Amino acid sequence: MTESLSLIANWNYPCTIRVGKGRIQELPDSCKQLGMNAPLLITDPGLAELPMVRDIIDHCKTSGLRCGIFSAIQGNPTGQNVSDGVTAYRAGNHDGVIALGGGSALDAGKAVALMVGQERPLWDFEDRGDNWLRVNVAGMAAVIAVPTTAGTGSEVGRASVITDTEQQVKKIIFHPNMMPARVILDPELTVSLPAKITAATGMDALSHNLEAYCAPFYHPMADGIAMEGIRLVKDYLPRAFENGQDLESRTQMLTASLMGATAFQKGLGGMHAIAHSLGAVYDAHHGLLNAILMPYILNANRTVIESRIERLGRFLSLEDTSFDGFLRWVLALRSQLGIPHSLSAIGIDTEQAARIGEMSAADPSAGGNPIAFTAERYAEIFVEAVNGSR
Repeated sequence: MTESLSLIANWNYPCTIRVGKGRIQELPDSCKQLGMNAPLLITDPGLAELPMVRDIIDHCKTSGLRCGIFSAIQGNPTGQNVSDGVTAYRAGNHDGVIALGGGSALDAGKAVALMVGQERPLWDFEDRGDNWLRVNVAGMAAVIAVPTTAGTGSEVGRASVITDTEQQVKKIIFHPNMMPARVILDPELTVSLPAKITAATGMDALSHNLEAYCAPFYHPMADGIAMEGIRLVKDYLPRAFENGQDLESRTQMLTASLMGATAFQKGLGGMHAIAHSLGAVYDAHHGLLNAILMPYILNANRTVIESRIERLGRFLSLEDTSFDGFLRWVLALRSQLGIPHSLSAIGIDTEQAARIGEMSAADPSAGGNPIAFTAERYAEIFVEAVNGSR
């Protein structure tokens, strides 16, 4: 029996979430309930030009809201993008943020909402030690998150990944109150997503759930969420890739994405450590990087995670539930989705291997890897992924 097609729900975990076809129509009421009368809609340049976004803004305006728009955001948002967004927020006398789009828009929107009431610079709130205690919480703006891709799960995240272009490093900006006050998951906003982006973002959702599941910490709740998130990717990502108009698969992938970001409060790992480093240096698509790196990191961690992966294989009802069987499923899924097998296929070479190794070992995500890899080991894994030697 197929899972119910009437996928309409109101959830209150990990925040207030409205799920289902047409729920974007509730955006103006959500703004008013959160005390927003003049929200700033933050999105990316491509979405800003689409009729969908113009319709959303018009709907807000006809509902009595003074809604502005800011879209000067790169694919890997930078500190300057956040600063420019803060300037636009203040200039327009806005009182809240609607973050609409993929991970870049959501991360930028949350960072802008954090920074509108701060006197310290953005990098003072990097997720290290107790830096988050520096935040003037009263100055933070409320956020409504509306994802248009199913991958990052940033809509339920308490952090933003922002590139420091001067140091060429991705930094995680964190505060518990950065989690949006409300999330709208409307599958109709994702149906026009190209198959190639559906694939890359869907694999990003898989990477979040998978790394959270493998992280070496005790968190059974996160493990349960991650396992179900992986099942949803297995069952619905190929369908969404083949037929973007399939609202059931689009809804289930939005859910899998949200579940991944909920689970990874347990931890991430080497996939993200290397992907963050490559994103900062090469400005490559984060989800695609994770998708390419996945089998290389799995194999590097095999001695520690093999029994956990076998348990996962049984849960997924794979024909071969061994570690090798799971790895073959990952490789087959990537092939089905047109994901390349090597980093060289997307123009990345080994010239900066030592630097990438050092950056990866220093990345906060490395702390959740099942094995504490050295910079040299990260460099070796990176070279393997460039050469496709797996």
